[in-house]
Amino acid sequence: MSKKLWLLILINCNFILANQNFGVVVHGGAGVLSNLSKEQQLVIEQKVSETILSAYEILQKGGSSLDAVEFVVSEFEDSLLFNAGRGSVYTSDETQEMDASIMYGFDRSAGAVASIKKIKNPIKLARKVLEETEHVILVGDGAESFAESIGETIVEPSYFHSEKNLKRLRKLKSKIADSQTIQDKIGTVGAVAIDKKGNISAATSTGGMTNKMPGRVGDTPIIGSGTWAQNQVCGVSSTGHGEFFIKFQVAKEVCTRMEYLNQSLQDSSHAVIKELKDIGASGGLIAIDKDANVSMPFNTEGMIRGSLTNVSDLNVSIY
Repeated sequence: MSKKLWLLILINCNFILANQNFGVVVHGGAGVLSNLSKEQQLVIEQKVSETILSAYEILQKGGSSLDAVEFVVSEFEDSLLFNAGRGSVYTSDETQEMDASIMYGFDRSAGAVASIKKIKNPIKLARKVLEETEHVILVGDGAESFAESIGETIVEPSYFHSEKNLKRLRKLKSKIADSQTIQDKIGTVGAVAIDKKGNISAATSTGGMTNKMPGRVGDTPIIGSGTWAQNQVCGVSSTGHGEFFIKFQVAKEVCTRMEYLNQSLQDSSHAVIKELKDIGASGGLIAIDKDANVSMPFNTEGMIRGSLTNVSDLNVSIY
């Protein structure tokens, strides 16, 4: 190949990268949020804003979308404000079981963990599953043994203790002794991002549903349901009633409609969430496409959410 042709290729690649929009979108769960005080709202909004700005800086400096989404989710896992990691809700046995997943749109590599009880940051372990094993999902004791073998941070179950969440469980159980309702809060955390190279990533983490059966796994660690990333199309992280999100493969469905029906990100994502509402399924999602367009639809009273791209301002909302 001639030197002139190589130069043309290099110039073209630099032009593409220079014109690649980038950004990050996050969520802190959809569900019953009407009881939040103004002070609580401000605390949540401040945490979300600070986290978005730090993740955006990773992208702005040329970092990968995978690093950005892992950062966001691990920050939320370390906070008591969200139903993930340290803020996880309780099962019917008064234990906490966490799920997480992460996906890289460049080659669709993915890692996930489910039903883990003593990993400080489930999303970090999910990434290690992606990078250091031949598998996609590890669960329970096997996932925790893998974590110990690679030196991932292990904590005692007491680290996740939350008197507030425990009281919520006991209050709920006393109210529904003769009811079919099994939970009072829908919550998950997640992030999607596209970097300056055009690579899309998505990550999601959760403590599940209050009063869930021990061993129950929702959509969060299921690739295609709670998390999906596909270069040149979109990245999605969902939050809601996981059983429905599994049945309808919600995260991938958004991208599939864009890819095969030529729908926009807005049209596809909003249609999927509306169809879920029509069948009685509650929740929402965040998404970003190849041009850094953002969508954050939900059919619940509120969804903690925010975004920042190189072509749009910081936006943080709850209702």
